[in-house]
Amino acid sequence: MRGLGASVKDAWRLARPYFASSEEKWSARALLAIIIALNLALVGMDVVLNFWNGAFYNSLQHRDWHAFVQLLFFYYHTPGGMFLPGFCGVAAVYILVAVYRTFLRQWLQIRWRRWMTRGFVDAWLADRAYYRISLTGDPQGVGTDNPDQRIADDVASFVADTLALGLDLLSNVVSLASFVGILWTLSGAITVFGLGIPGYMVWVALLYAGVGTWLTHLVGRPLTALNFRQQRFEADFRFSLARLRENTEGVALYGGEAEENAGLATRFSAVVGNWWAIMQRTKALNALVSGYSQVAVVFPIIVAAPRYFAGKIALGGLTRTASAFGQVQGAMSWFVGAYASLAVWRAEVERLAAFDRAVTEARASAGQGVALAADGERMRLEDVTLKLPDGAVLLDHASVEFRPGQSVVITGRSGSGKSTLFRALAGIWPFGSGRVALPAGRCLFLPQRPYLPQGSLRRAVTYPAAPEAIAEAVVAEALSAVGLGALGSRLDTVEPWALRLSGGEQQRLAIARALVNRPDWLFLDEATTSLDPEAEAELYRLLRERLPATTLVSVAHRETVAALHERRLRVERPGQGAGHLVEPVAEAAAE
Repeated sequence: MRGLGASVKDAWRLARPYFASSEEKWSARALLAIIIALNLALVGMDVVLNFWNGAFYNSLQHRDWHAFVQLLFFYYHTPGGMFLPGFCGVAAVYILVAVYRTFLRQWLQIRWRRWMTRGFVDAWLADRAYYRISLTGDPQGVGTDNPDQRIADDVASFVADTLALGLDLLSNVVSLASFVGILWTLSGAITVFGLGIPGYMVWVALLYAGVGTWLTHLVGRPLTALNFRQQRFEADFRFSLARLRENTEGVALYGGEAEENAGLATRFSAVVGNWWAIMQRTKALNALVSGYSQVAVVFPIIVAAPRYFAGKIALGGLTRTASAFGQVQGAMSWFVGAYASLAVWRAEVERLAAFDRAVTEARASAGQGVALAADGERMRLEDVTLKLPDGAVLLDHASVEFRPGQSVVITGRSGSGKSTLFRALAGIWPFGSGRVALPAGRCLFLPQRPYLPQGSLRRAVTYPAAPEAIAEAVVAEALSAVGLGALGSRLDTVEPWALRLSGGEQQRLAIARALVNRPDWLFLDEATTSLDPEAEAELYRLLRERLPATTLVSVAHRETVAALHERRLRVERPGQGAGHLVEPVAEAAAE
């Protein structure tokens, strides 16, 4: 785990853009300035209450009823000429300021979180960084595990904790500056071994806070790493539950409940084990902090008592001294009281900063590997070499051209690299070299397992187009054409369609998606494998009839699918060596 200095730098790098360069920077600065002003006002009222406290207890000691009533309800002029407002007025203002300080801080918090969340989501999706991260994530998950939790939870916690800790630190610094002079004056001097020490209670507060801070850091230091791991273990367990929910049918068909239960138990045991370690460390830290705080209640009175019993200060002076000592010691001991919160905050900063670095690196490397370029009316692979993430060559120096209006099938044995070639044609495979020239017009890629977004059935059919961009009648007719006419009346029904529809129905829906989007270039990767040969042939004929001008490129291994295309290419890969894309001589000659 990185040091506190590195965490502060990372926090500054994460927080600065919102207040320095965002479109909300002026309103954000204004809100922050008002919140700081309200915090300072509360500190100022604490100073007033310190003087009020001395006058009030002196009125009790001297049995001065008039001063007592004036100090409670109206205002009072001390014998020294100081004007003190009544407690009721101060309390009313204090409550009002405290309420609006919290309200405005929450307002700033949600605005800042909204901006940061939008920024992280945009960066994560830009240049397909999310895809590259999923392929290259390190085994330890530093910066790459559970991006959903980092964006949803860590951003919210970072914003809330940064505001809370930052404003609290500022208030304590101002309190220290405000009360240290008061304590210096009230404490007077003490003689130790013949040496006069002025403002001795300030030095006592400094020594007390220093010892407490050192002990707290010594005991609580492991909490940052423990909290970092806890957030990861919690996210892993939650992701496992979500994955089980999304694959209920598969688990049920396999009868894999016992295995799933064991996996969930293992992940949750990591949550419990790390939580137990946090409990043990927090127990020791709380014992220290609680003892430190309890001693601080009577410590200043004990230290100031000799001057009180010597008659050098009145009861009000003693209470003022104790109050001022508490403020100074509390401000100096901010690190002690906030240590547990700081440990959680540092874990949040580290997770967000690591994720931000991972996204930045993924986006920076987007131009590496296979180059993409718009080039005319044809799609071409020019000397393309595809590699696996570990560097092994999958396809070596492939060059081929696809002409508009053709139907082309790419075949090969399982594991030969057909699907990787499909990803390269889509421009998402980051490992390799060469150039893919992309044609003008719209491209649509249909993978073997269709992606069905959350929401209505209409949205699932029109994706990636917006649901309102395509007429309802067109969507319903496309569903009917692919054999899903019974669903035409449920277009606006919101259900988990990925669970409601079988594999074959999902692939039929994907073909309907192609019909409504009408791409100029359509690529299919084993997109009909869940269907029988007759249904497969029927859907391919439907595509040729409805999309006669569309170039059709299919990745398949079934001969029945290959027979439905005009041109064939084959990926030949001997063993684990590099594969080559070849075109059978007879078919090439026929062309």
